[in-house]
Amino acid sequence: MKLSVVATLYQSAPYVDEFHLRASAAAQQLVGNDYEIVLVNDGSPDDSLDIALGLMDHDPHLIVVDLSRNFGHHKAMMTGLAHAKGELVFLIDSDLEEEPEWLEAFALLMKQEHCDVVYGVQERRKGNWFERWSGQWFYRLFKALTGLALPENVVTTRLMARRYVKALLRHREREVFMAGLWHITGFRQAPLVVKKHNTSETTYTFRRKMSLLVNSVTSFSNTPLVSIFYIGIAISSFALAYIAYLVAHWLFLAKPMSGWTSVMASIWLLGGMVISFIGILGIYLSKIFSETKRRPYTIVRQIYAKQQDNATR
Repeated sequence: MKLSVVATLYQSAPYVDEFHLRASAAAQQLVGNDYEIVLVNDGSPDDSLDIALGLMDHDPHLIVVDLSRNFGHHKAMMTGLAHAKGELVFLIDSDLEEEPEWLEAFALLMKQEHCDVVYGVQERRKGNWFERWSGQWFYRLFKALTGLALPENVVTTRLMARRYVKALLRHREREVFMAGLWHITGFRQAPLVVKKHNTSETTYTFRRKMSLLVNSVTSFSNTPLVSIFYIGIAISSFALAYIAYLVAHWLFLAKPMSGWTSVMASIWLLGGMVISFIGILGIYLSKIFSETKRRPYTIVRQIYAKQQDNATR
């Protein structure tokens, strides 16, 4: 198998037919008939699955992986990659904001650069000013807290060699952050500037972005834990200096200090910091708890395929 096209389905009913048509044409232009299209149904609440299964009646290249429920975009992508068999794997979203026709340009750059991965980078991040601003600060905070300089404004679309995909699938953590895994897997990677369309509203709200930031930072760095130690040292040093000041004031000025306000402020400050520190420890403990249970990050309900022997697996 020369090529696998991998995409996920979630509220994708309006796009499945056109995506399949365009992805099939792009794959045929590049490798002829030696390709497959792997669609992962991530518990979509609409009829995306039924539409995809209907397409299988006329296309033996199509494979549909139906997950038992919604597990999330990143985990569904990893599942799709695990079921891809091609020497080249083209990962792309199915909502047509990213064009299947990019495949040719990605393959050409991969050949020119002799690299293992070609990934798409937006020429300008889509969305309103707040989406662009929050996306920019996400990458800055992630770099500051983890030391990893992720490529900014990357899109899902990427063309990957088989050896890279095999290495990527060796990551078995349950809290999947794809941008981080793509980066730390290594190999030779080259960017390609693309123009992403805006066909639907983003599902990544500010709350989800903050949740993603917390998850990604705690998955790739112990900086928050180390910073607790240094903040504790700083607070202790300040407290010792303040105690020395109070003793000196009592010895030499002999004036009672009126400090109710400062005491209450200190109690609230230290109480809030202690609770925050316990919360950081709790996040890391919850990740340890999740990883040690070794639960699968997705569960496949059924795989539909008509290839060679026309049997459904």
